[in-house]
Amino acid sequence: MRLVFARHGQSLWNEVRRFQGGADVELSALGRRQAEALGRAVRGRRLAAAYVSPLRRAFETATIALEGTRVPLVPVDELRELSLGEWEGCTVDEVSARDGDPYRRWVRAPLDCPPPGGEALPEVCGRVLRAIDRIARAHPNGDDVLVVAHGGVISVYACHLLGCSFNAVWRLRVDNCSLTTIEPPRIVPLNDTSHLNAIRARALPAQP
Repeated sequence: MRLVFARHGQSLWNEVRRFQGGADVELSALGRRQAEALGRAVRGRRLAAAYVSPLRRAFETATIALEGTRVPLVPVDELRELSLGEWEGCTVDEVSARDGDPYRRWVRAPLDCPPPGGEALPEVCGRVLRAIDRIARAHPNGDDVLVVAHGGVISVYACHLLGCSFNAVWRLRVDNCSLTTIEPPRIVPLNDTSHLNAIRARALPAQP
């Protein structure tokens, strides 16, 4: 089985650097264009199914990307983004301004310095592995499947495969609508964004 992981497109809260976690936030206009580009990128693959986080930003990404295809969309609750507890709804600047800059500590060591009330990374990994195991059992013949999820989910699973500490989670870059292809236990490749180049070029400001 080959797992084609896609992070959802930019959400309205990604746009303003607001923590989401388990909050259900829709895509921005850019996020919808990214989802369209994702669709063009995966159109040549023979996908047996798409397994999708139930959160709106992921499900909307998958729906746009696979519009006009017959690939079934299967919501999987275990693929939802990790909870960020008390930080959800706050901006990065608001959390950074708190005593001791907890945002900086979290970026450097998310396993050791989680947000208050946030979901423990080993627990996130456990539920993601349960989801992957069910998906694998549904596709014993080496199918390609699309998995549309979240940056935290993809990074936690990648750390698991690489055998590194969850404190390294945020050292892995997983952009909106990037593709990460996994042939367990190999990652081939991580964070492919080549299909988004045209969108980035259009977004660049005009030069004086």
